[in-house]
This record gives sequence, structure tokens and C-alpha cells, in this order.
Amino acid sequence: MNKYVKRYLIDALGGMAHGLFASLLVGTIVKTLGQLILKLGENPVGTFFVDAGTFASDAAVVGAAMAIAIGYALKAPKLVLFSLAAVGAACNKLGGAGGPLAVLVIAIIASELGTLVSGKTKVDILVTPLVTLISGVLLAVLCAKWIGLAASSVGDLIIWATNLHPFVMGIIVSVIVGVVLTLPISSAAICHALGLVGLAGGAAVAGCSANMIGFAIMSFRENKWGGLLSQGLGTSMLQMPNIIKNPRIWLPVILSSAITGPISTCVFKLEMNGAPVSSGMGTCGFVGQIGMITGWYSPVEQAVAKGAAAITPGVMEWLGLILVSFILPGVLTWLFGLLFRKIGWIKDGDLKLIES
Repeated sequence: MNKYVKRYLIDALGGMAHGLFASLLVGTIVKTLGQLILKLGENPVGTFFVDAGTFASDAAVVGAAMAIAIGYALKAPKLVLFSLAAVGAACNKLGGAGGPLAVLVIAIIASELGTLVSGKTKVDILVTPLVTLISGVLLAVLCAKWIGLAASSVGDLIIWATNLHPFVMGIIVSVIVGVVLTLPISSAAICHALGLVGLAGGAAVAGCSANMIGFAIMSFRENKWGGLLSQGLGTSMLQMPNIIKNPRIWLPVILSSAITGPISTCVFKLEMNGAPVSSGMGTCGFVGQIGMITGWYSPVEQAVAKGAAAITPGVMEWLGLILVSFILPGVLTWLFGLLFRKIGWIKDGDLKLIES
């Protein structure tokens, strides 16, 4: 069971996230940059950036990138890997707003079926691509719409509930997504599959940032600058071996995310209307913050469908982004950490990274 959980929930989701970064995420950033350049006046540089970003963020391209990345994570043979491009494109287009989940499920099945027949016949160059392509596209035609509808319905429910009860849902979304970020699962892929944008997306960014910045600051005495950068700009997942040894070290970070989440939704009303994948990234390469900024100037299609519109951010938006993403997680987790060290729940060395 552990083998399959790792293969399909950890490895495949991680691969899917990489495919999203290399296509949709980069494409959205480049396109937004081009649009900002064009605001200065028509010029070939801005037009080129917009075109490049548009190509990269096309649904078919994104689907192909995700499926190939999933196949690569599953160590699929070359012919299977290359054939997954069409499977991913079909799934993402037919799956609609919840297409990424359809890509994940169907790409795994098509990859495994293609791998089963790979190298088994003398005409492998025909059989393997045919099995991968036909099985994948057939499943896309039959199931992608319904898988996508289920995913988007769950995402819509979370977004609706967050808009209706921003305080309670701010806590729930922030804590859960932050926890998932630190677990060996891709929070970015999950957020994108669910299409988390708006206030819910903002709460997700808050929770992820709380885990990354929180662990980076709280463990500074053990890990110094290397740990600060590797966790604050890399991933809080590095703390998982320590969490397994002493789960209490997670509490200061979780408490911080429970505070910054509702501050994001209720006080600053921060909306993450960039690519949903950014909602699950936190401060990793500042992707969560970049996604929020690009969403201000150029909301993505999912956000526009939920009523989002381009804005010119003011002092409150910028102040909220900085406080929720960096300052509050660091200060709150440091204070909670001091308290827990004082009562003996966290001891010196409990947060020491092996890599450090």
C-alpha cells in the first residue's frame, strides 16, 4: 500500500506540479509581464512576451506538459512518455475547469497500460504508442468531463464557503493547505486541480507561507542561513523527518497559519487570482506572491469566471501581502516556538536539518 501511495499520490502529483510550473505558471508570469510592458505603449517586446505566455498557458500545452511530467515521474518508457502528450492535451481540454485532476488520473492509467506492453512485441514502436494513446484518449472522452466536474465542484464549494464565512474558512484552508505543503504531497498540484482562486487562494498562500517562513525562522538557531533559505524559499518538507520524531514542532507553524489565514481573508481580503497552482506554493521561489501580483493586474480565466477583475493594487494590498506572507508568519512562529521550547515541547536540535 505504501508503495502505491508513494507512486501515485506523491511521485505522480509532484511530477504534475513540475509540468504546471514549466507551462502554465511560467506562461502566466511571462504573459503578465508582456501586458505590463504594453501599457507603456505598443512595442514588439511586449507583444512577444504576451504571445510566448499565451502559447505556454494554452490548455492543450499545459495538459501535455502535465501528462509527460507524470509519466516521467512514474519512470515510463520513452514511447509511453512521448505518447502521453496527446493524452494530457485531450484530458485537460475535455476536463474543463477541473481538467488537471482528469490529467492526473488518466495519465497514470495510460502510462501504466503503455508500460505493460512496452518491449513485449517486435513492433514495439507501433504497439506501445497505440496502447498509450488509444487507452488514454478513450478514457478522456468517457471520463475527463466527469472527473473535471467533480474537481471543479469541490473547488467551487471551497471558494463559495470561504466567501460566505471568510473567518472560519480562512483558518481551515490556511491550515490544511499549509499542512499538505509540508507533507510529501504536492499542494500546488492539488490547488490547481481544485482551481483555488480568490479569497480561498489567498488563504492557501497564507498557510503555505506560514509553514515555510515559520520553520525557517523557528529553526534558525539550529540551521542558520542555509536552513533559512532552503526552507523559506525552498520547501518546509525538509522538516518532515523531524516532525515524525517530534510532531509537536509542527504546532507553532500550524497555530501561525490559523492566525494568518483569517487575517488574509477578513482584514486584508487578499485574493489570489493568478494561476491556481500558485496558491499551493507559498514563498517557494516567491511563486505564491508572484501569482497574487499577476492576478491583480491580469486575473486568470478561472478567477474571471468567479467575478474577479483586474485592479491597481494600493497600500492595503501590498501591506497585506508582505505581512501575511513574510512578517507575521516569522514573528508568530518565533513567539510560539519560544513558548514551546520553554515548556519543553521543543528541545535544542529537534529542528536540525540533516542537509545542514
